[in-house]
Amino acid sequence: MNFVLSKHAEEEIKRRDIPLEFLEQVLENPEQIILEKNGAKAYQSKVTFEGGKIYLIRAIVSDETQPSVVITVYRTSNISKYWRISLCK
Repeated sequence: MNFVLSKHAEEEIKRRDIPLEFLEQVLENPEQIILEKNGAKAYQSKVTFEGGKIYLIRAIVSDETQPSVVITVYRTSNISKYWRISLCK
């Protein structure tokens, strides 16, 4: 699937210090895809950052257009808040 980054997503990647390679990995091979509000989907995976700390990277995606649009991206250490057993993938 092809993705384009919104201006907001580009800004958030820089602001939150998320390597672009990590985002690409999540988009290409997400561990989970969670249905979010308004039909958006959260592509998410656990990723080990420098120093060995594990974060959940979440890319909120609108796939109503081609290519799909990455609306925003963030990382969180509060993995249990977002990790789901029921998936739409």
